[in-house]
Amino acid sequence: MLYPSIDKLLKIIDSKYSLVTVAAKRARNLQEEENMLMSNYVSQKYVGKALEEIYKKKLVIQSEEANIQE
Repeated sequence: MLYPSIDKLLKIIDSKYSLVTVAAKRARNLQEEENMLMSNYVSQKYVGKALEEIYKKKLVIQSEEANIQE
């Protein structure tokens, strides 16, 4: 069973597409650099660790609109 559940994750990130994209990028980053944001994880896999970071709000997601300068 997935921890945290998809329902709980969608309360933090409102789009499944965004959730998958962010989790995949973070999982790739964890695999390459091993820079953990938490001391203990439930999951052993990188995608699970990324989802846990999102759920615990250790990973901050900025919208593209915030990055646009006029």
